[in-house]
Amino acid sequence: MTTRILAEIAASITELKANPMKVATSASGDPVAVLNRNEPAFYCVPAAAYELLMDRLEDLELLSIAAERKHEPSVSVNIDDL
Repeated sequence: MTTRILAEIAASITELKANPMKVATSASGDPVAVLNRNEPAFYCVPAAAYELLMDRLEDLELLSIAAERKHEPSVSVNIDDL
């Protein structure tokens, strides 16, 4: 069975067990696919990359909310009344 690996760097679980930090830092900040019997078991993602991913997901969620609300009626406000 063919499986797509979504990282440029891959390491085996055996390599990860032997030296986790070496595997984590081997990709210079990019994700590492951790393989079990040549199949991706999980991805090791550095904290900075994970934080960026979460920020982008939040932006997409907010964009979706804004798109849903775009056609809702608006309320006129006079700045002097505030």
